[in-house]
Amino acid sequence: MPVEHAAIIGAGIAGLTAALALSRRGISSEIFEQADELAEVGAGLQVSPNASRILAELGVLEGLSKVWLEPEAIRLMSGASLRQLAAVPAGKFARERWGAPYGVLHRATLQNALLTAVEADPLCRLHLGVRMESNSPPVERAADVVIGADGVWSKLRQSVPGSPSPRFSGNIAYRFTLAEGEAPGFLDRTSVSAFLGGSAHLVCYPLRETASINMVAITVGNAAPQAWGNEPTAEQRTRLRAQLSGWNSAIVSLLEKQPKLTFWPLFGTTSGAWQDGRRTVLIGDAAHAMMPFAAQGAAMAIEDAYELAAVLSNRPVAEALALFERHRAPRIAKLRQRGAFNKFAYHAKGPIRIGRDLVLGLKPPQSLAADLDWIYGYRAPSTL
Repeated sequence: MPVEHAAIIGAGIAGLTAALALSRRGISSEIFEQADELAEVGAGLQVSPNASRILAELGVLEGLSKVWLEPEAIRLMSGASLRQLAAVPAGKFARERWGAPYGVLHRATLQNALLTAVEADPLCRLHLGVRMESNSPPVERAADVVIGADGVWSKLRQSVPGSPSPRFSGNIAYRFTLAEGEAPGFLDRTSVSAFLGGSAHLVCYPLRETASINMVAITVGNAAPQAWGNEPTAEQRTRLRAQLSGWNSAIVSLLEKQPKLTFWPLFGTTSGAWQDGRRTVLIGDAAHAMMPFAAQGAAMAIEDAYELAAVLSNRPVAEALALFERHRAPRIAKLRQRGAFNKFAYHAKGPIRIGRDLVLGLKPPQSLAADLDWIYGYRAPSTL
């Protein structure tokens, strides 16, 4: 029996994208969000071509393109010398090679664009301030499928036997933004830059719509509470300073002087089942929260939502959910492997760091781009 109506738990990027993708297939949905309003969470976000292609199909990209920035390049930099180690061209190159743009923007900008599209869609209905006390959402109409898009701390996950569990990754993100006019000269205003150093790396890129520079320093760290967005304690600041030993003094000073630095322990999920074989399925971080070392967390949520809608539109629910998991799991596993490799390379020390820098320096931009084809050039199938 074809799916006619879906219940979606969570109104983040995964949940809102799922509602729009289902609507394109003629499937109505109700979205349940425990927050009373959709507040800004996080800061900058990278949207690679594999995700922007889907946003274009859902009618969201045109509005985003007016406010976001398409960086000229993705640059790998030395955290010690500030010199460029390697760069992958983006901008026009990304559109030509991967058939869709690469953009950077504030997370709230993307969420608001998706929310506006959902609110304008007669097949989508959003319910705010609904706390899930059970695994059965209070739907106005019987739901054929229940989609858990409620993040790494998913409550719906409890209804999926053998589902993943959240776990602390051993990584801490320190986030802040700088007004563009106050940012030091070594920060590129046109590109995404990742400064690499032992035990840490720093990602920086402009947010055009807020005239600021997004800054995220990711370091190794001890077990931490679940709370996100807190100010670091004096001890945590001291630990951050220790992780930056050997870094350029300009970067160290920049981090030390930030009064609004926020502390984000990074939690991922273990492996496990994404669906219950009947009518409940997990997508995005609820299914496979991953570390940001490949900058693909949001993109995977968008891909999940689009491909789940594709399978639900032409197969019985149980069959569709099983196929969805079989199809998506290998790609997620491969991206997690890439993220683990990137962490190893970005945080390298001693002889390994020297070897990394030599190898990167010998690789031409086209070779670096080809290594990303399987990620950025991926085209989510419209039928499965």
